[in-house]
Amino acid sequence: MYKNVIFDLDGTLLNTIDDLADAGNWVCRSHGWPTHSVEEYKRYVGNGMAKLAIRFSPEDWHTPERVAAILEEFMPYYNAHKEDKTAPYPGIQELLARLKKAGVTMAVLSNKAHSLVPEIIGGYFPGVFSYIQGAVEGAPTKPDPTLLHKLMEEMGAAREDTLFVGDSNVDIRTAKNGGLTGCGVLWGFRSRAELEAEGAAYLAETPEALGELILRGPSGGRQNGNTDS
Repeated sequence: MYKNVIFDLDGTLLNTIDDLADAGNWVCRSHGWPTHSVEEYKRYVGNGMAKLAIRFSPEDWHTPERVAAILEEFMPYYNAHKEDKTAPYPGIQELLARLKKAGVTMAVLSNKAHSLVPEIIGGYFPGVFSYIQGAVEGAPTKPDPTLLHKLMEEMGAAREDTLFVGDSNVDIRTAKNGGLTGCGVLWGFRSRAELEAEGAAYLAETPEALGELILRGPSGGRQNGNTDS
């Protein structure tokens, strides 16, 4: 069994993409900029709110001052509407209950602003996650391993019995940079091809399959393949 599992949030535990897209497009409409599809937002997210702002805004707004101004508009709107359409993926609640019962220590590491993350996690998954870390000013975001290592130190987690789970190349790269095994999930925002190209050790098609992998542990999984196989 993996004693510790660190989860990405958006696209892994929660389907947040519609609320993120709605908030980004609200900013776009307020400025008369073109709006973007939900599928486009699936490619825009994953590297933090500043990168998201850059990706949905025109190029002439990509100065630090203008990106900060965009975020001053985006963040309050998103905070007010972040639960309008967001929901856990099917099977996630059952997965987390199963892991908690088995004694797995679970944490969340997100590139979403830390000011938002504990409230979101507490609302959807009360009492499940012992450790929660979002993006903070002055610290690099994923795939840099700085906050991952901080989180692991708080958890008392060893690399050999910790699994990192996420839906994007950013998450798999984070696992690699932190010296961890990375599992890509196929129900999120990104594709199997992206996760395979990034070198995910495991791929999980369903939360149930992910649970089997976690409970089998480091020596019981089939690497570089689908956990359903």
